[in-house]
Amino acid sequence: MKKHNTCKLEAITPNTLIVGVDIAKSLQWARFTDYRGLELGKAIKFKNNKEGFERILASIETTCKLKKLDKIVLGMEPTGHYWKPFANYLQLNGITVVMINPYHTKRAKELDDNSPTKSDKKDALIIARLVRDGRYYQVYMPRDEYAELRVLSNSRISLMRRHNALKNTITTVMDEYFPEIVNVFKHPLKGKASLQIMKSCPFPSLILELGVDGVLREIKKAVKKTVGRKKAQELVEAAQTSIGVNYGITASKLKLGLMIEELELLTKQLEQIENAMEMALAKTGLKELMLSIPGVGVVTAASFLGEIGNPLRFEHPRQISKMAGYNLVEDSSGKNKSGTSISKRGRKNLRSILYQMARTMVAQNSEMKELYRYLKTRSNNPLKSKQALVVISKKIVSIIYNLVKRQTEYQAELVFNEFRKNQMRQAA
Repeated sequence: MKKHNTCKLEAITPNTLIVGVDIAKSLQWARFTDYRGLELGKAIKFKNNKEGFERILASIETTCKLKKLDKIVLGMEPTGHYWKPFANYLQLNGITVVMINPYHTKRAKELDDNSPTKSDKKDALIIARLVRDGRYYQVYMPRDEYAELRVLSNSRISLMRRHNALKNTITTVMDEYFPEIVNVFKHPLKGKASLQIMKSCPFPSLILELGVDGVLREIKKAVKKTVGRKKAQELVEAAQTSIGVNYGITASKLKLGLMIEELELLTKQLEQIENAMEMALAKTGLKELMLSIPGVGVVTAASFLGEIGNPLRFEHPRQISKMAGYNLVEDSSGKNKSGTSISKRGRKNLRSILYQMARTMVAQNSEMKELYRYLKTRSNNPLKSKQALVVISKKIVSIIYNLVKRQTEYQAELVFNEFRKNQMRQAA
């Protein structure tokens, strides 16, 4: 089996036109080279709109006709979100689009003139020559339900960040004005009764003003049976001995009320997103396979597919692990040899999803719990907790990939091969 980089080099043949494009918000530069890296024609500047796209496409077609080339490979950096409309336009017109790591462009630009000087025109040529050298990766723009899952997954991540930030801010306000509320409600931001109190009478002076009966009436607006006079009495007693500050009450109550309203809206939006994720997951045909794994839920399964797309586009689960930045690296030179660590050069969100899946599975999945215990307690090279979770994460990738490839549900007895089973038996 040929190495991946060799295959990329072989894809650049003498009849290939290589186009390097430096992406920007408004104006973009393109440079053309042949398979040897020799420039063809002058640099072209074009606008980031349909007219500009049509102009560069016409230039590509003219150059191919003039130089008798019949294959096109266009490289660009994934600059923000600006590259996506152009890449989509090119793919719809049958042009192969590849990506260049911006880090590689930065390091390569000094090779030609020994200068770190940056210009969009210069970068476009550097990008074209990196494509010539096979230093690119394929563009994957998901379609259909996988595109839906990617958008939904990214939307949920954005909502969760705002949701968590808002919860932290609300907690900060309550810690300042009424820190004792956690002695009455263990999780004030989760219960209907506690949220109602924080909206109507969140601070000690307001609670004491209402008294037990008044606080009880407020609680009954949110819940009917679960919380009663006892909780109201506890709130009043906590308010009587509170160490919270007593200034800015009116403004802080308004601020708190607005934040809780926003929190409730975000919670509702998260429910809508997660329902849509479940529907999109079902459309992939992989829902039952993935949910057959103990510890994998709808949200994590949908988020995982949203990040990687169709698992079968990969030839091996190691490619998915590398996409997450889980490939091992070391820094060794001469007599100095470092330990290994994961590269983290990959999708941060995918690592986060896999890490959360691993944490859940070591608690709920018997096989992963056993493997986690073995990795941490084995006599030879025992791992720390986070290191073991990385190994579990990579195992999860392998399990999901093989279930999808074989179109079969999870079977506990097939998770480990005989060699691993013997290792764990001997360590037990």
